Amino acid sequence: MDRYQTEHEIEAVIEGFESCRTAGDAFTHSQHLTVAAWYLKTLSEDEALTRMRTGLLRFLTHHGENTTKYNETITLFWLKKVRQCLEDSSSGSSFTEKTNSMLEALASSRMILDYYSEELLNSSTAKSKWVAPNLKPL
Repeated sequence: MDRYQTEHEIEAVIEGFESCRTAGDAFTHSQHLTVAAWYLKTLSEDEALTRMRTGLLRFLTHHGENTTKYNETITLFWLKKVRQCLEDSSSGSSFTEKTNSMLEALASSRMILDYYSEELLNSSTAKSKWVAPNLKPL
């Protein structure tokens, strides 16, 4: 798991993602979550979703991946989970501390399968728009 010492290290992850300088196979689950946390810190939730969607599609295209890999439900699920973690963090904590705490809490990318069946997550509906969890509520 990535652990950040400074906000500058977090900003470097955002810059690598947005510029597509981060290699496709080097953009980890924790880096996805770090970008989500930064966007939620600096934008509204709707703006964060739009920027994340746009960034992920650009990143996939830049690295020669099929953009059909993008999944709106997965993206919004993780944005919601990141927001919950950041809101639940101690109010006196720095953004860096809150991000590290969030990364620890959401370390497993398979956590989403506690909420969704793989069948639903892989559906064309879930890929194109938000679908509520079918196994347990958020």
